[in-house]
Amino acid sequence: MHVREALRGAPFIDDLPGLHLLAVGEGWDLVRVPAEAGFLALAWLRTTGEDIGPVLYDRPSARLYFAVPTSTDDTWRDLPVRLLTRGSWLVAPNPYRAHEYFGGWCELPDDNTLTDPEKLRHALHRYDPAMEERPLWRPSNAPALTPTSAASPPASPRQSALQRS
Repeated sequence: MHVREALRGAPFIDDLPGLHLLAVGEGWDLVRVPAEAGFLALAWLRTTGEDIGPVLYDRPSARLYFAVPTSTDDTWRDLPVRLLTRGSWLVAPNPYRAHEYFGGWCELPDDNTLTDPEKLRHALHRYDPAMEERPLWRPSNAPALTPTSAASPPASPRQSALQRS
């Protein structure tokens, strides 16, 4: 069953109009990603022209959910993501209604397309802050370090008022 079909048959949540409760793990799984890394990965996938399956943005939790094929457990082991599979549930809005508070679909579940796990993994690796080497930040008005010559007197450490007396 594809995500679109699952949404059609999913029950509504009583106290939240327009939200469905979807069972995950039958035909597709979800990769839950922190929103910052997820949006960067999604942007990269879009620029490469890759087929992208449904992507849901959960604003309150600041997470993105990418629909991927089932049985991809080993793909995500060393990334800061969580695979949701059989036995997991997802609260999802109607694909054709945006909800200001909840978030919404970044990529609609219009067909049976799922995001390729290896392509998503590559996109997440590109923007994983833990893996990225960043130069040490310095303010633009910080003095440049200049080597001193042997003719310069060595700097003396500051002394507190107690040490001077």
